[in-house]
Amino acid sequence: MGEFQKEIVPLPVGFYDQPTLELAKALLGCLLVKETEQGIAAGYIVETEAYIGPSDRAAHSYNNRRSARTEVMFHRSGLAYTYLMHTHCLFNVVSGGEEKPEAVLVRAIEPSDGIELMKTRRGIQDLDKLTNGPGKLTKSLGVTMADYGSSLASPPLYIAKGYFPESISIGKRIGIDNAGEAKDYLWRFWITNNKFVSRHQKSEYVINRND
Repeated sequence: MGEFQKEIVPLPVGFYDQPTLELAKALLGCLLVKETEQGIAAGYIVETEAYIGPSDRAAHSYNNRRSARTEVMFHRSGLAYTYLMHTHCLFNVVSGGEEKPEAVLVRAIEPSDGIELMKTRRGIQDLDKLTNGPGKLTKSLGVTMADYGSSLASPPLYIAKGYFPESISIGKRIGIDNAGEAKDYLWRFWITNNKFVSRHQKSEYVINRND
């Protein structure tokens, strides 16, 4: 996973045209890249959560809720859905296709490139705590609300091919205790034993992809 590949190619738009739960797994190991005037920062996606509106009470688009914030979720797959949670900007990948407001939240990445820039942005030196959370990773990469609605198939914010995780753990999503039965859906996915995952919990089951 060494030096940054200067000519790295974003994944094609067609990559995002798969069911949201499958996309949430397929994104694991992919490289999330942000180009800014300060430089390029990137990391491998190690944790995701799927949100499947309008029947998912934990989704912003529950009951087809359409607003200035959720509008992008009703558009084509492969766009960036950013929103503010308290003071933090969170990054999601729009999925499901037009008029099917679904998304995948990227919860954590494994830093790979532009690490010194990330440390400066976060004001910390601890690599393990640099990007192990949805608000931490966006601040490290320089992802902001200005990225809302942008295509993830081209700079400045894009996703490229990374590596293939051998094992994926599956469990409940985090921080949605008021979402009724939706809080028990097994729609959180992470690379097994990766130290950059935001919160470690017992997985309900594990997929060993080389079996």
